[in-house]
Amino acid sequence: MRDIKLITFDLDDTFWDIGPPIIKAEKETRQWLDEKVPGINWGDFNDFIDLRNQLVRQNSSLEWDISELRKEFYKHKLKEVLDNSAKVNNLVKQAYKIFIQKRHDLKLYDGLVDCIKSLSNKFMLGILTNGNADINNFSIGENFSFSVSSLDVKSNKPDIGHFNRALELSGFSASESLHIGDHQINDMLGAHDAGFSYIWFNSNNAVWNQKINKPKEFSDWNLFEELITK
Repeated sequence: MRDIKLITFDLDDTFWDIGPPIIKAEKETRQWLDEKVPGINWGDFNDFIDLRNQLVRQNSSLEWDISELRKEFYKHKLKEVLDNSAKVNNLVKQAYKIFIQKRHDLKLYDGLVDCIKSLSNKFMLGILTNGNADINNFSIGENFSFSVSSLDVKSNKPDIGHFNRALELSGFSASESLHIGDHQINDMLGAHDAGFSYIWFNSNNAVWNQKINKPKEFSDWNLFEELITK
């Protein structure tokens, strides 16, 4: 990979395990709302997914604007028990602020910080995320030249929007670019279709089940830099 000049990275489940933190953030945000407005019917997980899907059908932009989607979810639930629009909007604003703060209460994978610092001395680094985490909330944020979210390009990986924006911001070509991520479709297939090189972060020992050839993979950030210099 001697020609690589730009390395882009996914965030959730690539830099940290997002599962437990985001469940905790949602639970604590709901608890805060329950204290403010008793009687909210949250339903179960299937109800949560069904409502999210319904909201996206009503407004397709929510598919890539997940922050607004979460606000709309809280708003829908609050409107079932409150008829004061001003109060609902104020609670939604406060609830989202609580959620996004707690959503960033994350533990970076072992070896990541040192790896990123070292790579930043040799490559331009960028973030390509479908989520709403902000890399600048972490000390390693200073090592990245740019961060592209779904909101920025109004689409989700594996669509080409993130990858094209990375090339625009960096000035490099796809053949000079490498993408790292955990998701076989959003990251690996997306990078493949965009003409990027790609390496799979496979921390769960998952089985490769895509039609494209299986890429190099790793599960330990302490070993990543050695992998790309082979």
